[in-house]
Amino acid sequence: MNIHEYQAKVLLAKFAVPLLKGGVAYTKDEAIDVARKLGSTVTVVKSQIHAGGRGKGRFKNDPDGKGGVRIAKTVDEVGTNAQAMLGHELVTKQTGPAGKMVKRLYIEEGCDIKRELYLSLLVDRAVGRVAVVASTEGGMDIETVAHESPEKIVKQAIDPAAGFQGYQGRKIAFALGLSGKQVGAFVSLLGNLYRAFTDLDCSLIEINPLVVTATGDVIALDAKMTFDDNALYRHAELEALRDLDEEDPAETEAGKYALNYVKLDGQIGCMVNGAGLAMATMDIIKLYGSAPANFLDVGGGATKERVTAAFKIILKDSNVEGILVNIFGGIMRCDVIAEGVVAAAREVNLHVPLVVRLEGTNVELGKKILKESGLKITSAENLADAAEKIVKAVKEAN
Repeated sequence: MNIHEYQAKVLLAKFAVPLLKGGVAYTKDEAIDVARKLGSTVTVVKSQIHAGGRGKGRFKNDPDGKGGVRIAKTVDEVGTNAQAMLGHELVTKQTGPAGKMVKRLYIEEGCDIKRELYLSLLVDRAVGRVAVVASTEGGMDIETVAHESPEKIVKQAIDPAAGFQGYQGRKIAFALGLSGKQVGAFVSLLGNLYRAFTDLDCSLIEINPLVVTATGDVIALDAKMTFDDNALYRHAELEALRDLDEEDPAETEAGKYALNYVKLDGQIGCMVNGAGLAMATMDIIKLYGSAPANFLDVGGGATKERVTAAFKIILKDSNVEGILVNIFGGIMRCDVIAEGVVAAAREVNLHVPLVVRLEGTNVELGKKILKESGLKITSAENLADAAEKIVKAVKEAN
């Protein structure tokens, strides 16, 4: 689960992470009011959307404008920028051409920036530990730095038994070129970030940029936090921060039924049980000349109701021109899948080709249910056969 920058800063403040003063605003008047209270000679107006690259982004209504992060030197400028940003779609490299509508702003005091650094904590699955990633190239995408200047990236895994150690922080601080009081400030900041990471069950905390001011202070100028969905049951206060407007409606709907769904750009909807099988299904659709419209894993213990819901979610995508159901029944029973498919197809008045491949527990009963349904459902013997049939059916339908 993602949250907005201003929400992340409220959380990090509780862990004594050094931040600048700021406040959230939903209207032009609120933005002006926050700016007045800050009383800063320079104020930054930041769009709050779940996407990176806001500063370099462009608004659809003003493609040649200043982007989603703007500097204001007067309160009136704050109001002007707020009016130009609120209620308009901001397009960044992470939003796609559709962009995302800006519904809230973070109004923050400015500071005299001397250096920009990069700092993040994430789960390094290769070593099974939380790792610190840092770089002298703050303000840039870490992927770009990794590709162009990998030697400028410092990485340090943290032993979960020992926890964060001061010497690890000093090692990273020296690698970043910090000196004097900056080293101690950085070690303290990093220790607090690690505590926030573990206490809140984060999967990512990214500070980009982490800045060193002209007075030598080390401050988190930006903040991105992502949480492990599987641990949210322990954090009702974090669940309450969820902004459903920033999430794909289909993915939100899928979450209500414990379905793993990700929308893609292809034409063939997929319903599969098991992440590995889902990936293989998407690959073979590409192999036979088409593209998957989604990743959808119904899991190993799906009910008829969940399968029906999954089917409806797939069909809500206007790009879907055909559906491939690929089920290997181990824990999941093929007859349950068949009943869900038939119920959903009848309820939504299926209008696109449907190919179903069933294998495993109660497979013959499942095939019988499909055959006796009276619906136009094509059965497949194996995965290759299923992919070939659905790709062919979609091409013939067009």
